[in-house]
Amino acid sequence: MKNYIKAARLRTLPLSVSGIIVGAFLGLNDSLFKITSEQFNIAVSIGKNNILETPIFWLAIITTIGFQVLSNFANDYGDGIKGTDENRTGEARMVSSGAITPAQMKRAMIITAVFTILVALFLIYTAFGKDNFMYSVLFFILGIASIVAAIKYTVGKSAYGYSGFGDVFVFVFFGLLAVVGTYFLYTKQLEFTVFLPAFTVGLLSTAVLNLNNMRDRENDAKSGKNTLVVKIGSEFAKYYHYYLIGASFLFALLYTVIHYKTPYQFLFIIAYIPLVKHLLFVMKNKEEALLDGELKKVALSTFLFAILFGIGQVL
Repeated sequence: MKNYIKAARLRTLPLSVSGIIVGAFLGLNDSLFKITSEQFNIAVSIGKNNILETPIFWLAIITTIGFQVLSNFANDYGDGIKGTDENRTGEARMVSSGAITPAQMKRAMIITAVFTILVALFLIYTAFGKDNFMYSVLFFILGIASIVAAIKYTVGKSAYGYSGFGDVFVFVFFGLLAVVGTYFLYTKQLEFTVFLPAFTVGLLSTAVLNLNNMRDRENDAKSGKNTLVVKIGSEFAKYYHYYLIGASFLFALLYTVIHYKTPYQFLFIIAYIPLVKHLLFVMKNKEEALLDGELKKVALSTFLFAILFGIGQVL
């Protein structure tokens, strides 16, 4: 069990739920059950009518965690059987180290996928009931697509993580689908400015992947894993990293300006203070292996952004 917990990579979970938190705050705030300042104060004290007590929120969180764990299992399995993880930097992977056999990991992937799709079905029914059949079908298809995308990232001959398309996957699923999808679960409608914070979460999540690929660039190149970093080189990967984080801030700022009501909405800027320090570290760094310690900083800063951004919208 300890090995499966390691393979689940718990440190990636805060990043995976960041989009759900942003989408839930915005969706609940814009839905018929609009949060007032008084209700938010109750929420802080774990009372009634708060975001933590909405079943949609928790079901979405569990579903997302399931997809993330499945993705991590599949990544461990795919890279393990292809030999990509044999000389990797950072924490050991379970399949490549022999702690979990490929057959055992494949079984864990199947169990996780079945559990996640069952929770997703419950989430869809809770959000849409019997009256919105087409919405239910759409989200069921999105759920299946999420499972396929999580597995195909590194598994199979046409694994897109080996062709430089991992960044697109992370941006779409961690950003657009997580934020806009969760918002739609609450409101049953689309507000196009919601795509702005979705871009923010997607770009920050992509920055985490880019940082990971920068760290593993040499080993990935030797193993035939042609990530975007391998394709563009370490120097351009740094510039790409600056753009990802810089653009994420601008999209969040734009949304805040468009929907400005109180100064509390600028709370999210606090989350960018450690990111500025992070960018300075990346700029000066000459040893790619040292970037491993920065992964947690960017992931937790994204999680902090999600919380502060959401709180700022309801205060």
